[in-house]
Amino acid sequence: MLARQEGLDTLRARGLRLTRPRRLILDVVRATDAHPTAALVYQRVRRRLPRVSLATVYRNLRVLASEGFLAERADTGGLRFDGNTGPHDHFTCLVCGRIYDVPAGTGPGGRRRVAARTGFEVLDHRTEYYGRCGACRRRGRSPVKGQRRRTHGRSQGH
Repeated sequence: MLARQEGLDTLRARGLRLTRPRRLILDVVRATDAHPTAALVYQRVRRRLPRVSLATVYRNLRVLASEGFLAERADTGGLRFDGNTGPHDHFTCLVCGRIYDVPAGTGPGGRRRVAARTGFEVLDHRTEYYGRCGACRRRGRSPVKGQRRRTHGRSQGH
């Protein structure tokens, strides 16, 4: 509860109104590690606020992400939202599609090496892992042969 209150205090400090939809949206995203889409957040928020619109949910997700309370990540299904705003990487299961948080691997040293080699000013990085999660491996499920993933408009094979 303390972390939630600190988050709400921070919203107030940034001049954002603490509307009931905004609080519920933030709570829904932070209550799951499933990296939900706006549609999934909308479904869950509607259980408590039946009159809320998808546009309201989407707009508030974008505001909360732009203010640093949530992280946005694009994938083939559109935008997903992550309540974990600390440094971490992601693993996406190519069978079930679930996205898992994993500890950050490269860290600041990797960013410095990239900057030194390229001359870029690296402000942040993201590492994505793809494969089969433990549950899909145990069930013997495998990705569809020839399956491809799309990343930022470019198709990449496995």
